[in-house]
Amino acid sequence: MLQVTPQMRVLLAVAPADFRKGIDGLVALCRDGLGLDPMSGAVFGFRNRRANGVKLLVYAGHGFWLCQLRLSTGRLGWWPRADAPEATHALASHELSVLLAGGDPRQARGMPVWRRVDGVSDRRMAAV
Repeated sequence: MLQVTPQMRVLLAVAPADFRKGIDGLVALCRDGLGLDPMSGAVFGFRNRRANGVKLLVYAGHGFWLCQLRLSTGRLGWWPRADAPEATHALASHELSVLLAGGDPRQARGMPVWRRVDGVSDRRMAAV
């Protein structure tokens, strides 16, 4: 079972990918085309040219997961523009859920991810 947590990085490839590629082809695309480490634990998202399919690739510590969504009808409501200056576009985990449900992740509002500030919590715990 694969779970996308709020701490995971989600990166969408801006340019469409050839959906004939499997795990090895998408790993090579991450390394060569995007210049990123596919074993970093980030979730890499790819769409096809018709914008009716999404593939997600993630390394889970012992192997790669490849998940594919093909829409029965219609097309994705949103994807980063192919003429963007960056090769990838970062999303929050809740935005990925909205995207996969056919929505616009730019409209999704969520709570910011909480991160402990070093030393602050330790001092408070010592006072108790």
